Amino acid sequence: MSVLVVIPARFASSRYPGKPLAALRGAGGLSRSLIERSWRAAIAVRGVDKVVVATDDDRIREACAAFGAEVVMTSAECANGTERCAEAYRHLRGTQDIVVNLQGDAPLTPPWFIEALVSALQADPAAEIATPVLRCDGRALQGLVEDRRAGRVGGTTAVFGASGQALYFSKEVIPYTGRDYAPDAETPVFHHVGVYAYRPDALAAYPGWPVGPLERLEGLEQLRFLENGRHVKCVEVRAEGRQFWELNNPEDVPRIEAMMAEMGME
Repeated sequence: MSVLVVIPARFASSRYPGKPLAALRGAGGLSRSLIERSWRAAIAVRGVDKVVVATDDDRIREACAAFGAEVVMTSAECANGTERCAEAYRHLRGTQDIVVNLQGDAPLTPPWFIEALVSALQADPAAEIATPVLRCDGRALQGLVEDRRAGRVGGTTAVFGASGQALYFSKEVIPYTGRDYAPDAETPVFHHVGVYAYRPDALAAYPGWPVGPLERLEGLEQLRFLENGRHVKCVEVRAEGRQFWELNNPEDVPRIEAMMAEMGME
C-alpha cells in the first residue's frame, strides 16, 4: 500500500500560539523548531511515499522551506488536523492507499508507531482509521494525573474492546483505577498517541459531518469518527525504551527537552 504522511500545523493555537515554531533543544544543545522535529520523525518512517506539511500560515511555510520540507497551503477554516489532512489530500489529488496524520506537536513519535498503523489497516479490512495507544507505566500515569490536578490539558487516554475497536477517547484519565502504581509498574491506562492512519474514503467523509456533542465537549477530533459509527482501531505499540509526550502547553517544552536529553536525541 502506498502511504502519504501529512503534518498539519497552524500558528494560531488557542493554548500555545506559534507552537509549531517553538524551539526544542536536543541532547547536544542543537535547537530545532517543533515542526522540523516532527518532519524529521516523519521522514524516518519506512515505506512512506511522500511527506508534506499542511498549513495556512506563511511563517510556518517559510520555516519549512528553510529545512527542505514540501508544504501544502490549506484554508484557515480547517477546524482541526484531520480536516487539514483531508484538504491537503484533495489539493494533492492524492492516489495513496493510506493517509497518515502525524500531528505537528509529537516530535518524539517513533517511526515504528506509524509503521504499526499501516500494518494494522493492511491486516484488518474492516478498520477505517487506526491510531496508536501506549500502555502507561506508573510514572506516565502520574504525569497525566498531575496535569489534570493542575488544570492543564495534558495527554489523552483511550479505552477499547477486545478486538482493538475504540470505545472512547478522553482528556480525563480513563478508566478510573482508584489506586497508585510504582513508577515502573504496568497500569490499565492507555495513553492515546495523536497519530492517525486513514483510508481515503473515511478521511474524505470527515469534513462533511457536523461537530457532535462529544467532540465539542472533549475537543478531540477523533470522536467525530466514533459519533458517526466509523471503525477506529486502537493499535497497541511499545515504546522500546523511548519516552513519548506531546507538546500541548509551554510547560511541556522542558519536559520534552529532558526526555530528548535522556534518550540522546540530537
